[in-house]
Amino acid sequence: MTPDERRERHLLVVDDDDRLRKLIKEFLGRAGFRVTAASNAAGADKLFEALDFDLMVLDVMMPGEDGMAFTKRLRAKGGEAGRTPILMLTARDQTADRIEGLSNGVDDYLGKPFEPQELLLRIEAILRRSSARPVGTRSAAMNLGRCTFEPELGELVCDGEVIRLTEAEITLMRRLARSAHEPVDRLELARDTADATGRAVDVQVTRLRRKIEPDPKNPRYLQTVRGIGYRLAPD
Repeated sequence: MTPDERRERHLLVVDDDDRLRKLIKEFLGRAGFRVTAASNAAGADKLFEALDFDLMVLDVMMPGEDGMAFTKRLRAKGGEAGRTPILMLTARDQTADRIEGLSNGVDDYLGKPFEPQELLLRIEAILRRSSARPVGTRSAAMNLGRCTFEPELGELVCDGEVIRLTEAEITLMRRLARSAHEPVDRLELARDTADATGRAVDVQVTRLRRKIEPDPKNPRYLQTVRGIGYRLAPD
């Protein structure tokens, strides 16, 4: 991202560790971003009431409401705050924890300790995905029963209502849309996730089926192809 692009982006850092919160805020500020910080979920709630943010860097282990619970509540709430991309920080580096975060709507995951440059690169990657618009002729919306998916906009509409997708879910849907009606290898899909084993893809597919399918247990549109991966089968 260019310095001008960074200056247009407002980030929220939420971490109860005063020292780390200050360091992250200063580092991202020097990188050119506008940065606001809070020490807990309650403080972040107050900021969301007054401001919109392009991305939130959120610690998982906080007193009171932890990062997992805050993410889940924020996603359920909806609105501008509920659509904010989230990069979660945690000292726990277990696959199960990453899967839980993705299940709750986290867009990416970074374990502590981390290199500041990796934090910056992950933030920029999320921001690029959230603002990505393919060049050229606008792609047609895909009909998925009561839903439509517009790959160019990364927008899912069901029964006339825009359904919030995480940036990871948008990336997955776009990749499947490029190969509509054809199976896509699960490990190929996993390359763009926080877990290269493919389990993160499985979690995202489960979440997407709940949003798209009339019967998520018997999917019509987002299909499993045994031994390979997944297939998007629009009408």
